[in-house]
Amino acid sequence: MVKKMNVQQVLNNLSKSKFRNSFHLSKKYKEYVKSKGMDEIKKHAYEFINKRLAPAIIENDGKQTPMRGHPVFIAQHATATCCRSCLYKWYKIPKGVNLSKKDIDYIVDVIIAWISKEMNIE
Repeated sequence: MVKKMNVQQVLNNLSKSKFRNSFHLSKKYKEYVKSKGMDEIKKHAYEFINKRLAPAIIENDGKQTPMRGHPVFIAQHATATCCRSCLYKWYKIPKGVNLSKKDIDYIVDVIIAWISKEMNIE
């Protein structure tokens, strides 16, 4: 595992990217987060990351995360945790190896921190 920046530093760096900073939760997604609660959203994030990013080889890498449909998907694009290429570019997490539990926990922490910021619950 590569030494990773703290979550707030990551969010600060991402906010400087015009593309990454263009993503925000719509009213519909904010309502969804409120209705489900952050614990449930975090469970969803773990499910998505384990299924779509954790394997060493992903057939459709770069296309596995939809641009809409769930607040976690929006957060993944905003935080560059949407595909293994972005994980490598932004976090230096190598492609071609299974993500460790620490990697997955870190990715979920970044996603949840971004959603919390969008929801104004820091």
